[in-house]
Amino acid sequence: MAAAGSDARMNGCELPVIINSGSGNQGMTCSLPVLEYAKELNAREDKLYRALVLSNLIAIHIKSGIGRLSAYCGAVSAGAAAGAGIAYLYTEDYKTVMHTVVNALSIVSGIICDGAKASCAAKIASSVDAGILGFDMYRQGKQFVSGYGIVAKGFEANVKNIGRLGKTGMKTTDAEILSMMMDT
Repeated sequence: MAAAGSDARMNGCELPVIINSGSGNQGMTCSLPVLEYAKELNAREDKLYRALVLSNLIAIHIKSGIGRLSAYCGAVSAGAAAGAGIAYLYTEDYKTVMHTVVNALSIVSGIICDGAKASCAAKIASSVDAGILGFDMYRQGKQFVSGYGIVAKGFEANVKNIGRLGKTGMKTTDAEILSMMMDT
């Protein structure tokens, strides 16, 4: 649903959407998957609202360390946050929610932002899939741990690493992407 919404938006649909961190694509990414899972699970309305708030706040929290503009794709943070909201719908367990986010960020943190366009829908689909996979992994007793690439010990340390990657690590990437876009 989030990818379909993005595809429609990037191809001219002017209907309003929910926004997260200044982005309609990020808003749809951290909200629509949670809404769909809540429907499937017949979740109570209050539980749905808590899952939506959780997903949106986690997306904002991750994005706040990255900054407003970065070559780091914001759908990654929103997809991981959607996974957290879905994990909450299933378990309401803090550890599961936090490990879902760490797993998801470990899977897709290399996705770049090269402007709003049709391929954003595919990036959103990949990011939401990573959120769901991160949750499924943790439910099966699997997780990425400190020392696996950029993975650090603890949720906040991982959020800090993503902020560093997006804000500092992507500065030259951003300049290079802009150069490529201007050459075409």
